[in-house]
Amino acid sequence: MSFIGSDDFDEDNNKLGEYEGGRNEAGERHGEGKATLPNGDIYQGGYENGKRHGQGTYQFKNGARYVGDYFQNMKHGQGTFYYPDGSIYEGSWEDDQRQGHGVYTYPNGDSYDGEWLRHLRHGQGTYHYRQTGAKYKGMWLNGNMESAGEYIYASHRFQGNFVNGTPLGPGKYVFDIGCEQHGEYRQEQDHAEGEWDGLSSNGSLRWIPKCITGLTPTKEASAGENKSTSADDKAGD
Repeated sequence: MSFIGSDDFDEDNNKLGEYEGGRNEAGERHGEGKATLPNGDIYQGGYENGKRHGQGTYQFKNGARYVGDYFQNMKHGQGTFYYPDGSIYEGSWEDDQRQGHGVYTYPNGDSYDGEWLRHLRHGQGTYHYRQTGAKYKGMWLNGNMESAGEYIYASHRFQGNFVNGTPLGPGKYVFDIGCEQHGEYRQEQDHAEGEWDGLSSNGSLRWIPKCITGLTPTKEASAGENKSTSADDKAGD
């Protein structure tokens, strides 16, 4: 899965240009104002002591646009960035970077809803594939699927461990017909029947099935059964 989108847009390419709006006693831009930079970029919104601060909209000459919070000239808080390629990020920003919770919609219709760290998918999140309807739910590390995760298809799902974006080690396929296939993914040199058909592009992963069982009770189901049993016991008393 390639990452689409970039934040290489220089809002401070040229701090001169035309400005209309409030100023403080020192002559600095302060309060509401509108700045038109010589390169064609336009900012309209709040200023504090000469820096973009508070709510504002920055329109880039290449078609990109940011609408949201600023703190001392940097995107910081909640905001939405519209990229030239059609992708959109809506969520939390910190020090000019996507950080915290946010939703990124890609040009092909895919979307990621989850945690970010320094522009990268990091933490708990869900990636939805528009074309197939499949989705991945689980942990991310520096932009890649990592640790415990679940890859969900229309009629079955894979639950297991992920390393650098691909499944590796023990896991299981859970089928809607009411059974589970337990096994593990191993790295091998040759393409093999049953290899991972998700995000791996190296063709070196092979699924090794071990056994088929009934559905494993979930924690939620077990908790529900315990509550029901407890209620029945009290009623019997």
